[in-house]
Amino acid sequence: MAKLDHDFRATLEAAFTHAVSHLENLDETSVAATADLETLRARINKPLARASVPPEQVIHELNADVGGGLLGSAGGRFFGWVIGGALPAAVAADWLTSVWQQNSALYACSPAAAVVEETVGAWLKEILGLPPQASFALVTGCQMAHVTCLAAARHALLKRHDWDVESRGMFGAPAIRILSSTECHGSFERAVRLLGFGHSQIKLLPVDAEGRLIPEALEDELKKDSTAPALVLLQAGDINIGAYDSFEKLIPIAHASAAWVHVDGAFGLWAGASPRLRHLVKGIDAADSWATDGHKWLNVPFDSGFAFVADPEAHRASLSIRAAYLTHATDARDQVDWNPEWSRRARGFPAYAALRQLGRDGVAEMIERCCRHAHSLTMRIGGLPGAEVLWEPTINQGLVRFLDEQPEAAEEAHDRRTDEVIAAILRTGEAFFGGTTWRGKRAMRISVTNWRTTDADVDRVVKAVAGVLELKGE
Repeated sequence: MAKLDHDFRATLEAAFTHAVSHLENLDETSVAATADLETLRARINKPLARASVPPEQVIHELNADVGGGLLGSAGGRFFGWVIGGALPAAVAADWLTSVWQQNSALYACSPAAAVVEETVGAWLKEILGLPPQASFALVTGCQMAHVTCLAAARHALLKRHDWDVESRGMFGAPAIRILSSTECHGSFERAVRLLGFGHSQIKLLPVDAEGRLIPEALEDELKKDSTAPALVLLQAGDINIGAYDSFEKLIPIAHASAAWVHVDGAFGLWAGASPRLRHLVKGIDAADSWATDGHKWLNVPFDSGFAFVADPEAHRASLSIRAAYLTHATDARDQVDWNPEWSRRARGFPAYAALRQLGRDGVAEMIERCCRHAHSLTMRIGGLPGAEVLWEPTINQGLVRFLDEQPEAAEEAHDRRTDEVIAAILRTGEAFFGGTTWRGKRAMRISVTNWRTTDADVDRVVKAVAGVLELKGE
């Protein structure tokens, strides 16, 4: 037993030392990866030895072998995709989650994990302005939040047409029409595929100049077959410009045709936590389900997503399972009744810790601060010579383009120049941005979701981009 305790202490202390070193040196190390594929494979892809290796040695060697192959996504100068950082309390709680090794499938498996998750669900509904009676699930991310919510939608819509999908499956079931905008995210499409709706059932409708689904387009499409079951996906912050559909207009239109309304709020749902941004989600509480991430704007470690369903009966009926060997609670919440997972990590602990650390005001301040930094980065970089702003942030998403200097340069030249500048910025190691194609133009996406980003980070990144543009212009 003494040897076992020593192994744990020495190994965890080694991990702690490397972890703190990583965090303390984020400002001095490259935000982009510096090791190439060949180098990483040579280091990591070792022959698996027959003999065991001391655990402390494993940790030291792992830390050395991945050097240069990690992105600085934990730091304040990472603006690619929509990846948040991790708050101190959330990281520490995540470590304890691993140590505690709880299977949070049932109350019987871990009473504390069940009650923590129950509490997190209640807190989140309060913070995000969702109906208090809504059911919820803590899942791996927005992808599985979509799957969870759409499973409930499938149950409810087909039940209205006298079809028990859990018993009979999808073969021969009434086809469910699925309507969304051209700006919907690929994770929704994959959820549709996984649940057997059929990709051909999705109809993408046009948006206005602000990226919002046009109400008349939705109304006209629903009227084409008002008797068929229908599912409508609305956006709370699309991936390119953070656009918000008009929930006050669109949800009543959908409900008039008995459609189920699901909201993709992977990061944008968090606007409901901010007094300054709450107007963007006005009317969203009338939807039927909502999906968002915790590892984006709540800044908890991967993996963390949240699903909410206004109809708890449909939610539970679509996912609940019983088995003779399980011990089900009569007066507590069994998580397996609401989640697509069976054995599952107790991811409620990091979310609980993050919410305790921040409090309601802290969540709002963090969100508003990220939006301020995104606006500053977009407008300052877009104002540099050879750059232009394609989208001024509504929340935390902005778009900038870089222009070819040749007279009357074609659009393809501007696209090429944009990709070249993004690559050059990554090579500096000073910041990480990603590219996208928006309305036919290549652009650099600026996404700020990390609690660590500061005014000094913004100044440093703008200076680095200015330096890249000067070099590229020579």
